[in-house]
Amino acid sequence: MPTLHPSTKGKPLRRQLNLQQQRVRAAYVFLLPMLIMLLLVAAWPLFRSISFSFTDATAETLFNGQSQWVGFDNYLERRLRSNGEVRWRGVLVDADWWNAVWNTIRFSVVSVSLEAFFGLLVALVLNMEFKGRGLVRAAILIPWAIPTVVSARMWGWMLNDQFGVINYMMMGVGLIDKPIAWTASSDTAMLAVLIVDVWKTTPFMALLILAGLQMIPRDMYEAAKLDGIHPVKVFFRVTLPMIKPALMVAVIFRALDALRIFDLIYLLTPQSDATVTMSVLSYREIQQFGDYGEGSAMSTLLFVIITLFVLLYIKLGRVNLTGATR
Repeated sequence: MPTLHPSTKGKPLRRQLNLQQQRVRAAYVFLLPMLIMLLLVAAWPLFRSISFSFTDATAETLFNGQSQWVGFDNYLERRLRSNGEVRWRGVLVDADWWNAVWNTIRFSVVSVSLEAFFGLLVALVLNMEFKGRGLVRAAILIPWAIPTVVSARMWGWMLNDQFGVINYMMMGVGLIDKPIAWTASSDTAMLAVLIVDVWKTTPFMALLILAGLQMIPRDMYEAAKLDGIHPVKVFFRVTLPMIKPALMVAVIFRALDALRIFDLIYLLTPQSDATVTMSVLSYREIQQFGDYGEGSAMSTLLFVIITLFVLLYIKLGRVNLTGATR
């Protein structure tokens, strides 16, 4: 049996290591343009926004270099009056900010919960075998494909108190006795935004959940059917645990969008105290009032809240998934 020379024994291993290193270098080369673009369009604006939150920048002083560093004064500042009374100011003690935080959280929890529920129902229906299923799957995505501006304008006309078809139909069946200003009234404006958001983004949730349903082996359902297990028990013992990763991804994607809600609020409502959100309030401070320092502080706090939510959700989801696998 021929023997290899000691100097040639390590050549295949070195050749394999060199090939792996070349693949890693090639991967970095291909990823470099994307990383550069991500740095330009995401990391740099984020850094600038955070840095503005520590200054007194306004529309007049932003570009002439007269902005001053004020530290955390935009977040929380302690002022001592001449009579010795202590007064706090800043975003963290602003009643309007905390009202916007409450509106945003309330909208996010309700909208994402409804979209997850209805998205799951739609996904279960689309996962069934029936004639024309492909056409229905394509049609169900139409609300999600419509641009948000178009959806907002369309629903704005439908919910109009004078010309809207919603009031006309509800009055026709006797549910209401007079037209309701859905988007103008503080009592119904948030409900109107929720209706439009659930209508538009439920197909997105259904699409992601349907992808998870498609990954479940059919053998599991056939075995459960042969064992005579009730379909409800099969759903909670088989279907729901198997689609949990897809459901988590869908919920976290939608929660990120819901926490940053701006367009529907801005286009549908007069942005009153009942509907103003963190993004809307930040936009108002920057664009309408020209206070880049305080507006950037609000944006930074929104970023922190979203980051904490994502980390908490991933942590809880990982714990639940680990417990399920045990």
